[in-house]
Amino acid sequence: MSKPLPVLLPLGAALRPGGQNFRWPRLTAWHGVALTLLLLLTAFAANADDGTAQAGVFSVLVRWTPLLLRGFALNILISFLSMAFGTLFGVLLGLALISPALPLRGPAWAVMQFFRNAPWLVLLFFMIFLIPYHMQVFGQKFTMADWIKAVIGLALPVMANVAEILRGGIASIPPGQWEAGESLGFTRRQQLWLILLPQAFRRMIPPWMNLYAILTTSTSLASIVGVNEVVTLAGQVLAAEGSRPALLAPVYIYVLLMFFIYTYPIAWATRRLERRGQQGS
Repeated sequence: MSKPLPVLLPLGAALRPGGQNFRWPRLTAWHGVALTLLLLLTAFAANADDGTAQAGVFSVLVRWTPLLLRGFALNILISFLSMAFGTLFGVLLGLALISPALPLRGPAWAVMQFFRNAPWLVLLFFMIFLIPYHMQVFGQKFTMADWIKAVIGLALPVMANVAEILRGGIASIPPGQWEAGESLGFTRRQQLWLILLPQAFRRMIPPWMNLYAILTTSTSLASIVGVNEVVTLAGQVLAAEGSRPALLAPVYIYVLLMFFIYTYPIAWATRRLERRGQQGS
C-alpha cells in the first residue's frame, strides 16, 4: 500500500505565522456596500465634471445595461463550461495522482504541476493561437469561436486544481481507513469509491466552490484575447460614448459590481459549508 501524500494546506493555513489566529480577508457583504458607494461617488463626480451638456452617468449605465448583461452572461457560460470540463478531467487526473502505479502517478503529477502553476493568461493565449479558427473533421467544416478556445484555455488550470483538491481530500482521510477497508476484503477500487471518497467529498466541496468563484472572475481575461465578454463590451461602451474620461471609473466599477453580485452567494455558501464541516469533524 502506497503512503498517502501530505495534504496541501489552504493558503491561509500554510502562511499562518507561529500558530497564531491569523485570518485572511474573505468576501463579505461590506465589500458590496463599499463597491456601491464607490460607484455612486464616482458617478456623482463624473456628472459634476461633465456638466449638464451630456447625458448623466446613471442614464448611460441604464442605457447600456442590457448589452453589459449579455456580455456578463457569456462570462458565466465560459465559467460554467470551463468548470464542468475541468472538473471532469480533473477527477481523472486526481485519481491518477493517487494511483499506486508510478508510471501513471509520475506523469499525472507533472501535468498537474505544469497547468497548476502556468499563468492563466498564457494558457489562454496558447489556446487562441494553437487551435485553428477553421477546422475540418470527417469532411465537415466548422468554425472554432474564440470563446470556445477560452473555455479550453481556462479548463486546463481548473483541471489541475481539481486534481489537487481531490488528492488533498483523499490524503486528509486517516490512513487507517485504507487498512480497515483492506482488512474487510475490499479491493483498492472499492476502498476508494465506498470508503474514502464519500468521506472526502464533504471536504472537497468548499475548495471546489472557491475555485469556481476565482474562475468566474478570471473569465475577464478573455477580453484580452478578443472575446466579447462584459469587460470587452465595457470598453466598447466607453468608445461609443465618445471622449468622456469621467465615465471610465463608473463603468468598470459597475462591471465589478456585477461580478460581486454573482460570486458573493458562492463565497457565503462556501463559508457556511466550511463551518458545518468543522463542527462535524
